[in-house]
Amino acid sequence: MRTNTRSTRAGFLAAALAAALLLVPAAPAAAHNSLKAATPAKNAQLATAPTEITLEFLQKLDPAFTTIVLSDAAQQKIPTGEPMVTGATGTISIDGPLPNGTYTVAYRVVSADGHPVQGSYPFTVADPAGAEAPAPVSPAAEPDPTATDATSASPASATGGDNDGGGPGALAVVGVGIVLVLVAGTAVLLRRRRGTA
Repeated sequence: MRTNTRSTRAGFLAAALAAALLLVPAAPAAAHNSLKAATPAKNAQLATAPTEITLEFLQKLDPAFTTIVLSDAAQQKIPTGEPMVTGATGTISIDGPLPNGTYTVAYRVVSADGHPVQGSYPFTVADPAGAEAPAPVSPAAEPDPTATDATSASPASATGGDNDGGGPGALAVVGVGIVLVLVAGTAVLLRRRRGTA
């Protein structure tokens, strides 16, 4: 009987440990910030050039660690004002008129857990009465103010946030499923041992 009791305790401890290992990584991911909405929106075709760029995030921004950069198709930085941060929203003013062409907004912010999040997206100015932008010297690539890849922070749509590939909810479901399988397996083993005892 003592052997069976010890086996039962060991089985439950193993199941609990497996659940903890699966669910713990989901907590930091939930704390990461991400882009909720942008004006102009991702891939927008504008008949009138914007005078400012506004980015709204899911969490409050730290003004000291908020960067928003606007670049043209030739990867030349467009002169703008410093980011003005209000709560979860960051805005930059555009110093001059934008000629027709494709532009890229690149951003870098810090999330609630201190993790930096960055991304970029394009929009196009197509003003019928506007001037065309100079042709790029070489094939354009998306500029990045930090020279590193975006951390899943590019906006999925004009009003949608980022897609983190399933998020913490999917991890939690997988974790619960594995725990249930472990508990069921432990119960079957205990019954077999009792039957052979």
